[in-house]
Amino acid sequence: MTTILNDTGEVTVPDAKADSDDLWLTEAAVETATGWALKPEGFCKGPLCVPIGDGKRGDLLKDGRVNVAALWRHIGRPVVSADGGDVWAFGEGAEDMGQALTSLEAPDFTLPDLDGTLHSLSDFRGRKVFLSTWASW
Repeated sequence: MTTILNDTGEVTVPDAKADSDDLWLTEAAVETATGWALKPEGFCKGPLCVPIGDGKRGDLLKDGRVNVAALWRHIGRPVVSADGGDVWAFGEGAEDMGQALTSLEAPDFTLPDLDGTLHSLSDFRGRKVFLSTWASW
């Protein structure tokens, strides 16, 4: 079992094959884990498509599998794995993060209060919010 972490959450993939810096998944598993799907025009997520030239096809596609780590690097996003290859983290690109910073809008999140009631930041849009955090380390 391989765990994939990305901006949409955590997905466990049973038939992944890790090989050094490469992670090979079935096309269906790539779409489930990342939201990117292989189409005739390239890899697409919603309206965004990244063409895959003949020179890159061999690095990304082999025996009905997709090297999702190579795909992630191809689209300019960071990817790291645990030593055993059983956990992979696929990050957002610097351009995406930069756009989020320039928007001055905090990303939404949900946390419980002391009574266990969940509260989302989006519940307070348009109002001033003070967040106080701490860490034990």
